[in-house]
Amino acid sequence: MILKNGKFPWKKAAVAVLFIAAFFAGRLAASLRDKNSQESLPVSTEGSWGLSFQEEGEPPVANATKEELAVYDAYYAADTEEKVLYLTFDCGYENGNTPAILEALKKHGVSATFFVVGNFVQDNPELVVQMLEEGHTVGNHTAHHPDMSAIADLESFQAEIEGLEELFYEATGQEITKYYRPPQGKYSERNLSMAQSLGYKTFFWSLAYVDWYQDDQPTEEEAYEKLLGRIHPGAIVLLHNTSSTNAAILDELLTRWEEMGYRFGKLEELYA
Repeated sequence: MILKNGKFPWKKAAVAVLFIAAFFAGRLAASLRDKNSQESLPVSTEGSWGLSFQEEGEPPVANATKEELAVYDAYYAADTEEKVLYLTFDCGYENGNTPAILEALKKHGVSATFFVVGNFVQDNPELVVQMLEEGHTVGNHTAHHPDMSAIADLESFQAEIEGLEELFYEATGQEITKYYRPPQGKYSERNLSMAQSLGYKTFFWSLAYVDWYQDDQPTEEEAYEKLLGRIHPGAIVLLHNTSSTNAAILDELLTRWEEMGYRFGKLEELYA
């Protein structure tokens, strides 16, 4: 650009060059920070557990790989091509559906893992005892179901874990199996490390569907579409005990999975 006096605006040009140089330098520095961050942090360090299903019958892509999670004794699926699945239930409270779920599991001889919250244990000790008597595993879903990823200190984290342990012992006279599932799937790298330091193994999941809204339950057809179409070898399946749909379909669902050639394993197979 030439000004009216015929002189080139060198000062403005210099400022523009400096601005462009600073912009690209910033972009380069951000890129290097991202690269270094990705190399130094083995898993997605904070947020909600997430899955992306790429192909029917194949495991989904998750927030972290099996290898990255294994550093923290954490799992979301088995590394196998065998048609095996691991059935788990999150138990936040009881609304009358758990007995039907237990009955279906008993009919099929399936052992599941129930991740229980403090109020569930307090209000339904007889169901927790029944779970144990019928060969199921009971794991730790914390005392109060908070966002554990917001807890940064070990003392507070430990209080949630040990609070549930105490309630479980009072209800059953037994020590709880040291399996942990983060409430709402919210976690951080530090959470995984703290759970590990307390002797726990963390279990996420590789198959779930929106079944937890009591007043907005999926239809049976919607449930079958998700739970049959997305099943895959080594799947850890998450269902909620509060779902009336799950209670209604579980017998038939287990039958269909069996007809597809699946067997039902125990979570201990993932680390044994």
